[in-house]
Amino acid sequence: MSSRHLDRLLRPRSIALIGGGDEARSRIVARNLMGSGFKGPLRAIGGPGALGMERAASLGDLPAPPDLVVIDAPADHLTGIVDDCGRAGAGAAVIVSSGPGHRANALGARLSADLVAAARPHGLRLIGPDSLGVMVPGLGVNASVSPVAPQAGRIALVAQSGTIVTSVLSWADDRRAGFSHVLSLGDMADVHFGDLLDYLANDVTATSIFLYIETITDARSFMSAGRAAARTKPVLVVKAGRHEAGREALVSHSGALAAPDEVFDAAFRRAGMLRARSLEELFDVAGTLARAALPAGDRLAILTNSGGMGVLTTDTLVDVGGRLARFAPETLAALGDVLPPTRTTGNPVDLGPAADGDEYVRAFETLAADRDVDAILVINCPTAMASRRRAAEEIARVAKGRRRPVILTSWVGEAAADLSRRVLVEAGIATYATPGQGVRAFTHLLGYRRSQTLLMETPPSVPESFEPDLPRARAAIDGALADGRRWLSATEGAELMAAYGIPGVSARLAPTPEAAARLAAELGVAVALKIVSPDIIHKAEVKGIALDLAGPAAVLEAARSMAAHIERVRPTAKIEGFMVQPMIRRPEAYELIVGAVTDRRFGPVVVFGHGGTAVEVIADKALGLPPLNMHLAREIMARTRVWRLLRGDHGRPAVDVDGVALTLIKVAQLVADFGEIAELDINPLLADSYGVLALDVRVAVTPYDGSSTDRLAIRPYPKALEETIPTGDGRDFLLRPVVPEDEPSLQRTFAQLSEEEIRLRFFAPIKALSHVMAARFTQLDYDRELALIVTEHGIPGRTPLYGLVSLSCSADRQSAEYALLVRGDMTGLGFGPVLMRRIIDHARSYGVREVVGDVLRENKSMLKLCQVLGFRASADDEDPGLMRVRLAL
Repeated sequence: MSSRHLDRLLRPRSIALIGGGDEARSRIVARNLMGSGFKGPLRAIGGPGALGMERAASLGDLPAPPDLVVIDAPADHLTGIVDDCGRAGAGAAVIVSSGPGHRANALGARLSADLVAAARPHGLRLIGPDSLGVMVPGLGVNASVSPVAPQAGRIALVAQSGTIVTSVLSWADDRRAGFSHVLSLGDMADVHFGDLLDYLANDVTATSIFLYIETITDARSFMSAGRAAARTKPVLVVKAGRHEAGREALVSHSGALAAPDEVFDAAFRRAGMLRARSLEELFDVAGTLARAALPAGDRLAILTNSGGMGVLTTDTLVDVGGRLARFAPETLAALGDVLPPTRTTGNPVDLGPAADGDEYVRAFETLAADRDVDAILVINCPTAMASRRRAAEEIARVAKGRRRPVILTSWVGEAAADLSRRVLVEAGIATYATPGQGVRAFTHLLGYRRSQTLLMETPPSVPESFEPDLPRARAAIDGALADGRRWLSATEGAELMAAYGIPGVSARLAPTPEAAARLAAELGVAVALKIVSPDIIHKAEVKGIALDLAGPAAVLEAARSMAAHIERVRPTAKIEGFMVQPMIRRPEAYELIVGAVTDRRFGPVVVFGHGGTAVEVIADKALGLPPLNMHLAREIMARTRVWRLLRGDHGRPAVDVDGVALTLIKVAQLVADFGEIAELDINPLLADSYGVLALDVRVAVTPYDGSSTDRLAIRPYPKALEETIPTGDGRDFLLRPVVPEDEPSLQRTFAQLSEEEIRLRFFAPIKALSHVMAARFTQLDYDRELALIVTEHGIPGRTPLYGLVSLSCSADRQSAEYALLVRGDMTGLGFGPVLMRRIIDHARSYGVREVVGDVLRENKSMLKLCQVLGFRASADDEDPGLMRVRLAL
């Protein structure tokens, strides 16, 4: 992950063109460079000058190194040209010519590796090969092969496919949409989505980012940069290849449920990005976010002049998971005075075909006054009885500038509705050709609001503190690997669950039907009988499960029958015996599935849904990326249909939802801790008001050498940084990385600071630490940020916080800024020096070149500590009361 030198790529002051590949393509690039209004020097290198460009024999003959070089050359010349660019001091290169093949094949991959090896020693950044080019309309940069020149605007478009870029530009031109950047990545030998997300997140000329993605090459970089960008501006994604063929063979239910495209969905959701299913929807979403505020909730009112259209719109709303607002009694009474006598009050509100602008306004203002309405979709259908434009003008007049409720409109029709829609657009009101588009726009607003909330919401503390028994789990996994087995035995699976505190059912293995009968006699209760075979994963498919067997005789008969049946249907299966378990009777329990599978791009993925033998048929599931907390776990659960049942919405008691969420957290932690786990099913996981119980566990393992440092798409909690800190007075404290659940502790610590302590640390009087400000210290991406705290052992959020130091790295890790806070009553115990030394060590391990910080000149104790640690201090050029401290690493 690095956005280093991207300024020279995206804000070039000089551009050179190296031809020699396809002559027609080179002429197109030259024409675009010359015709875009670029103010800096343009040079053609080698060969004749192209379309009036000045010529230089080589890059070394230029008066200064070019910021950007556009390369159109044969594949076998590319590596040498890139090396020449680096040696000449160029900052970046865009390769518009094709390599010998896509980077997914051996020849393309080898070229990509050679190009990066040639560029990296010089700090040269590359886009391509097979890139359409780079366009920055606001700077007059069109270093591309595009036949369409983009208009200047505020959208940043990043895509892999050049033809998609030209299609989007043509589409946008018809809609008068403009772009701050248009970037075609091609084969992504060097610069990829993560690099550009980091850059564009901090570029004020781009107010939204559009991504067209075919594949991801660096999941962790993408997730880290995507989460950072999505906190600052909307990031919208279209993902091609939703129905991926050629999936690797997965045996578990979790593997079958975790389709690749749904994993991408989970990744986009976790990063706070909005996904569109088509390019048309992409522009609709962008227009909605530009014109409409975010709704406070999901309650939609529909105001229309057509009852039929109101019903159809309601159907669409239900189809996409939305809900109609329920009007307050006073609203219903007021609507009765507005509506014709033949119309009934309710939602949708049907004004009738004769409704004019005044009636629309009266109904609209009535709905807008209802605090139970979060958004209004105003629909107007063609009618000969009233002026459509007049209705649009009146709605525009009363809705313009209104922030609550959210206003969406649809004047139905094509050319006949153009004038009316133009009135609404000029008033800054979101409008759509069909009500269905308006409904989907509303759901996108809700999705964006949820994504922003998810990025910043403080999760509740876990209901119990659990510490996994890692040696016990390791023994279970290593036992299977040592035997060359892919699947853990039932006993090993139970051991793994016990190591992570997941409740299960005691089970005993019987090698023969007679032994199973004896075990049943010993138990003295009704039992469940299950076949044990490394070759049979889904027992129900071969009638390998028998339930509620009362007495040894019933068990003996069932075991013999089971063995005989399996001998007929699976004659090659190795039968190791029978598992005998006491029959569990929890009539109010729901059967769930909690599992995990390893995706080849994003690593471990957690699966949750409706379980049981028909789990794949029901297909009620949701996916999430580890690590998880209580809030993220609940969010995954809430995306399933079974969620409403778990909450007790249909007469049965609500289940222990926290217990289910905690099981998800534990499974996420398990697959994060052990790279050997390839697939995992807990199916069924029984859940009722008394808690959860894992009835059947299947775990597939593969050898793992621990060499992959970015196996997880999101860097997990760095537990290795935990340590005990002894103090001179004999007390021990815990130093550990901060977690989101620590926000309440941070708020309490801030409340105990004096006004002077606050001023010295925050440089201004602050009465309270807002949630947004506290989240900056606790809601961290460990891939680029870290905060260490001094606290006590216990559940995060419930223990006191005595000191905190934070480190925020630049995207290229050239520098990192620190901030230190120690509670006033805990000074003198050495917390400040310990925290600073640990965070400096961490910065060094991250490859950070320099740690920096701002200190008030009067904060003598902090300046002295910095001096002891080797920082250099200098006065700030703009604020004489501020000192800038720097430590070179």
